[in-house]
Amino acid sequence: MAEQHLSPNLRTSKTTQKIMMDVCFALLPALLYAIMIFGMNALLLTAVSVVTCVAAEGIWQMLRREPLTISDASAAVTGILIAFNMSSTTPVWVVMIADVFAIIVVKQVFGGIGSNVVNPALMGRLFTMLVYGGQMMKYAVPSAPDTTASATVLSAIKYGEQMDYSAWEMMIGNIPGALGETSALLLLVGFLYLVYKKEVNVEAAAVYIAVTGLVSGLLMGNLAAGFFGGGLFLGGLFMLTDYVFVSRKGKLLYALTAAVITILVRQFSSYPEGVCFGILIANCMVYFLDQIDKKPHVYGVK
Repeated sequence: MAEQHLSPNLRTSKTTQKIMMDVCFALLPALLYAIMIFGMNALLLTAVSVVTCVAAEGIWQMLRREPLTISDASAAVTGILIAFNMSSTTPVWVVMIADVFAIIVVKQVFGGIGSNVVNPALMGRLFTMLVYGGQMMKYAVPSAPDTTASATVLSAIKYGEQMDYSAWEMMIGNIPGALGETSALLLLVGFLYLVYKKEVNVEAAAVYIAVTGLVSGLLMGNLAAGFFGGGLFLGGLFMLTDYVFVSRKGKLLYALTAAVITILVRQFSSYPEGVCFGILIANCMVYFLDQIDKKPHVYGVK
């Protein structure tokens, strides 16, 4: 009897570990720049965050007698992204709380990688931002990392404060902000590496960044700030990308939904930045967005 192969038949040499290690490599330029402008505390927070995430995942799985998955490097990526969402002045213990919450509550409770409903790193940031906002909302000035700035670019514009940063300074990341969100240029360099490795959805990232940056920039009267003044590139290039939707239309609807919510939060809420809210709410809407384009898909056909 001839061997039967049931569809879909997808074969690839890529593994979760390879993809996650590529993401770590892609984030390295932004990390090195953060260390350069914010000091060694940037490295300390990132290292502690990675170790805490890996340890939390390993301890949880050992206590539950589940197979260990820490070697796939997904917990390490979550640790880096959580650190990238923190100010260099954030206390280490706040970062560790975000790590444990992201890994245990957001990721492992729902079944681990691929089963979590929302992005663990963003949810960890949101949790600590709501509970420990006083410790998190103090941003260092790149030229003087031991001091704190009164406002980020987006908050200065929102509340009518003085903002003296040029478009170039905003693009390269020489502004107050979280560790990994400031340098849009180096984040883009890392993303292009993932594009080369064919591990990201370029269209979804482009739609999210273009719509959010253009519309919010026009509304606030500063296009450069709309694109480079906050965490748009970090969120759009490294935390929006998902593997849930098969269809191109589904991915673009997801990106557009996140963009609209981000713009609304930036413009009408008390928070100057809406990337975290936009992506997380879009995560929660995946099922409903998927119903819009619900039809059989032929695997291997775009």
